[in-house]
Amino acid sequence: MRKVLSFSLLLMLGLIASQLLPGVLGSDYAAFKAGSDTLLYICLAFIMINVGREFEVDKSRWKSYTADYFIAMATAALPWLLIALYYVFVLLPSDLWSSPEAWKENLLLSRFAAPTSAGILFTMLAALSLKSSWIYRKIQVLAIFDDLDTILLMIPLQIMMIGMRWQLFAVLLVVIVLLTVGWRRLGHYDVRQDWKAILAYAVVVFAATQAVYLVTKHLYGPEHSVHIEVLLPAFVAGMVMRRKHIDTPAERRAATGISFLFMFLVGVSMPLVTGAPHPVESLAGGHSVTGSQPVMPWGIMLLHVVAVSTLSNLGKLVPMFFYRDRKLSERLALSIGMFTRGEVGAGVIFIALGYNLGGPALIISALTLVLNLILTGGFVIWVKKLALRSYTPDELASEA
Repeated sequence: MRKVLSFSLLLMLGLIASQLLPGVLGSDYAAFKAGSDTLLYICLAFIMINVGREFEVDKSRWKSYTADYFIAMATAALPWLLIALYYVFVLLPSDLWSSPEAWKENLLLSRFAAPTSAGILFTMLAALSLKSSWIYRKIQVLAIFDDLDTILLMIPLQIMMIGMRWQLFAVLLVVIVLLTVGWRRLGHYDVRQDWKAILAYAVVVFAATQAVYLVTKHLYGPEHSVHIEVLLPAFVAGMVMRRKHIDTPAERRAATGISFLFMFLVGVSMPLVTGAPHPVESLAGGHSVTGSQPVMPWGIMLLHVVAVSTLSNLGKLVPMFFYRDRKLSERLALSIGMFTRGEVGAGVIFIALGYNLGGPALIISALTLVLNLILTGGFVIWVKKLALRSYTPDELASEA
């Protein structure tokens, strides 16, 4: 619980710093921003490699996972679509409701609500002695598929932002190659997997994606460069590793520290919310529909945060309507477990910044993430109470 609250606190501290640093650093802010973004991408790659390492399936029984995948996809898609509709029809004026640009931007920005935080969820459920329950085993599959679906659906959204140019086909080719390699070599490579090695792999993944961008930018100019986000390459890098469980205090401290730094840097990346011009023009979101929206009072913004959080969690109730062979309390517990949010959702918000998206919707997204992190402990305790309603303590200990 302390870890989850620390995530919330660091994201908020980063958000406050994002409003103060431009004025404090002045002309030096652009250099600071470039450095913090680089560090943030490396942290994101580190986190996604670890998410990929959790992706363990029996390839000989792949058909048995089909139903779980589609349930996870619906669980990720429904909150995303509900929030996209909310952002367009509630936050934007009616004359923008039919704007293709408005829909593209909000479909990308609202994707932050899709992923469940697998790492936070698994740790907290295991600590509550639920590791042997059906709920834990099923949620382990759904949460990983949920993250995978988020990564895959980010690709067509980014393609929409790029438009029909040759870069589209280059990105598609890279995606197909990565997915093919990831599936064929799933859990194949026996490599070092301590935190120092994972961090080194993260640096390599970021360097490779950045090299593609810089080379194509040099050859074709910034408007026609190929920009591949680290999400999928890092996830595939984790997939192909033969999983090694390294659970030592030093490993936990290092992984937690990198996650803490990541959440703080996501907050630091937020644009100004005062309406004042930003020293780095692209951060202000001035060239986007979302970024051009006027600042709203904090009281109204907080009401939107509550509404968006409610919609995102209602959308996560999809699993409750499946697995009819299990008790309703188990299915409800499974759904509530999917409420947890974390680093992957924050990564989506950061990626949205790269497309000059800003305005009230971006701040609402960040604060919604903070609110869900604060509530995570309550969600997990709720899951435990529902699980105990379905199992006796002996059954929880013995079910395999």
